Amino acid sequence: MASASAPALLRRLGLFSATALVISNMVGTGIFTTTGFLAGDLGKPWLVLGIWVVGAIIALAGALSYSELGVNFPASGGEYVYLTRAYGPTLGFMSGWVSFFAGFSAPVATAALAFSNYLGYFFPPLRQENIWFRRTWGEIGIEAGGAQAAAAALIFLFTVLNLFGVEFIARIQNTLTSIKVLVMIAFIAFGLAVGNGDWSHLRQAAERTSTAPLAAQFALSLFWIYVGYSGWNAATYVAEELKRPERTLPLALTIGTVIVTVLYLLFNVVFIYAVPLERMKGVLAIGSLTAQALFGPEGAAIFSALLAVSLMSTVNAMVTIGPRLYYAMARNGAFLPSAGYVHPKWRTPVVAILFQGACAMLMTLVNFGNLMTYIGYLLNLFAMLAVASLLWLRRRPDWQKLPAVSFAFPLVPMLFVVPGVWLVIAGLRFAPVISAAAGATLVSGALVYRYRVLPKLKQETGRLP
Repeated sequence: MASASAPALLRRLGLFSATALVISNMVGTGIFTTTGFLAGDLGKPWLVLGIWVVGAIIALAGALSYSELGVNFPASGGEYVYLTRAYGPTLGFMSGWVSFFAGFSAPVATAALAFSNYLGYFFPPLRQENIWFRRTWGEIGIEAGGAQAAAAALIFLFTVLNLFGVEFIARIQNTLTSIKVLVMIAFIAFGLAVGNGDWSHLRQAAERTSTAPLAAQFALSLFWIYVGYSGWNAATYVAEELKRPERTLPLALTIGTVIVTVLYLLFNVVFIYAVPLERMKGVLAIGSLTAQALFGPEGAAIFSALLAVSLMSTVNAMVTIGPRLYYAMARNGAFLPSAGYVHPKWRTPVVAILFQGACAMLMTLVNFGNLMTYIGYLLNLFAMLAVASLLWLRRRPDWQKLPAVSFAFPLVPMLFVVPGVWLVIAGLRFAPVISAAAGATLVSGALVYRYRVLPKLKQETGRLP
């Protein structure tokens, strides 16, 4: 458990930086890679656009619910803090354990792999399909190649940069986020204004590649959409470094989620305007494909480079946020004690940053599709439990209620909880191997808590937490 005299995190992040963190954490892997897979899975343009709308509603409901949780529990750690307060330390620890693997390390890996694929427009050996080694066991697979090497190098770079202080990395993040938003706006504006597209593509269906019933596939595809919108809760992980968190946190979560929702919907309209679904089926670097159709080879080169830079922003945002969760857990004796170490000069959780970087680099070896489904399944489960806790936490007499959540309560949290339950059931039925991997992560977390963390806490405090 952290010493009371140990260096602490400082409140240095304002609304712009917090919102930038949300936007950067959301915009990335999902929007730049998912639509090509949705084209084959769903087959109809209106379903592809519709699933992004459904995802937006769920994400906004989650952001509003987390805003209220964050105002009442203004400590770094996100779900770990909320679930510990609502359900007890065991589930709180398991959420942090899962976040280490599925919440941050795996998403960092997928964003870095997507970066490699966009860079592959210029250097074909870096594309996902040009791998050196692949091994599969049923649905699960690992692979190694230029994409994995470039992804690991990018993770290493930002891991090192994040060691040198939150203000330093915030300046880098604000710059990368500004570039990302400007690139997306330019892509949308120029694509619709001067791009060589065709509105008839919005009426052209594609032959489905999925054999699952359409309703079941819609649920499974929502895992990918959930990953695309994940990050709406990003500012909750740095709550202790926010200026005026009671004001900054709700605004950052809401503004960031609304901006990203508008960008996502317009981006997908441009994708389909540029290329019919049949041509984009299974394409990972969907931005490069559609940019070439809209602007030709020169335009595609420019936007491929800019989209690669945009993905750098996503990697950096998650490398920044994740270690703050492990720091919060370690400070409470619920994670490896070294993760609670704050460098006396840089004031960053250096061990937690390095630990996450190493895990993310290893995860670049896991098949991209496996990672996306695994991430979506576990993130949905714990976020759903956190939002559901509002149903009874709001009964506390000192609870601060936000008007947006109070409207027709419990409408807002239920807009998040009900689809979450549906996703869990669909995953168990139609993605059993990935669900089993998610279950193994949960069981391992419970065992670590029971046999490693709990005895240590009892020894230090003389009683169970």
